[in-house]
Amino acid sequence: MRYPAFIKKDDAIGYVAPAFGCGYEPYKSAFEHGIKKLEERGYQTILGPNVYKSDGVGISTNPKDCGDELTKYYCSKESSALISCGGGELMCEAISYVDFDAVAKADPKWFMGFSDNTNFTFLLTTLCDTASIYGPNAPKFGMEPWHESIHDTIKILEGSKLSVRGYDMWEKESLKDEEHPLVPYNLTEKTVHRAIIRENGEDIETDMVQVSGRLVGGCLDCLRGLTGTKYDNVAHFIEKYKEDGFIWFLECCDLNVFDMRRAMWQLKEAGWFEHCQAFLIGRPLHFDEPMFGLDRYEAVLAAVGEFGVPVIMDLDIGHLAPSMPLICGSMADVSYDNGKICINMELI
Repeated sequence: MRYPAFIKKDDAIGYVAPAFGCGYEPYKSAFEHGIKKLEERGYQTILGPNVYKSDGVGISTNPKDCGDELTKYYCSKESSALISCGGGELMCEAISYVDFDAVAKADPKWFMGFSDNTNFTFLLTTLCDTASIYGPNAPKFGMEPWHESIHDTIKILEGSKLSVRGYDMWEKESLKDEEHPLVPYNLTEKTVHRAIIRENGEDIETDMVQVSGRLVGGCLDCLRGLTGTKYDNVAHFIEKYKEDGFIWFLECCDLNVFDMRRAMWQLKEAGWFEHCQAFLIGRPLHFDEPMFGLDRYEAVLAAVGEFGVPVIMDLDIGHLAPSMPLICGSMADVSYDNGKICINMELI
């Protein structure tokens, strides 16, 4: 596994828009304020050509320009890290124009983003053997004040911290809008996690989990789209690192509970979950929306309960903020103790 160098003062951070850009509010103001805050911290700024574009369908601009931007700015020596401007809908089309051979040969650098950016964070790790960060998109750095998760993120980029813990409260409804682009998270919900192991068809809830493995995952909406394509290198990746075991972190954006169940089944039947040691499941955006008696717990356990490994639900991962920044490709020690989770990541 290739690990990029951590960023340091006077390094340049590059910003790219392989999914949505920041050409409209509230993202434009939040993006620009976030750049200002990172410049005050000592970092230079390099903007890709698409960051303010919004003429694409589900992405900033046409897929070829998005893919070309991503290749050029990842391979460039001018920046030490890349942060995506946003999530989106059709970044999958942009990766058709990414030169993954060039990316794999380039000096590694941190690429960070979440949601639609799974199309690159996941492939960097499984296709290019290069670690990435499943973490906040650039406008998140514009909030005032920073949430603890944003502090955690910059510390990971700088290498001063390689462990994260769950947060006490989460946001069900954001107050961010065009008139209030810099508002912090609206933390109204108390965080409650559950760790479940299915044994002989029975769900056993446990207060203690201690497990290790290579951390891999992202947004389930995107991962199911990659399954079986020419970018699906997971079988080779799993064979290479099978002695480490794997810890999958997964979260959903648009999927309802039946979509979740189908997607989990698809990844399982594709062999992606071989040698899995645990599943870390983030709060889905459709959090409290069961259908026909199926809830988010059974949507996951029906597919992967047969593995008999811990499934830790409703974690701070994904679309219902805050979210723990996770190094995809790192070796992780996960400790779960009476509802509290700690993830220690090692770059080995």
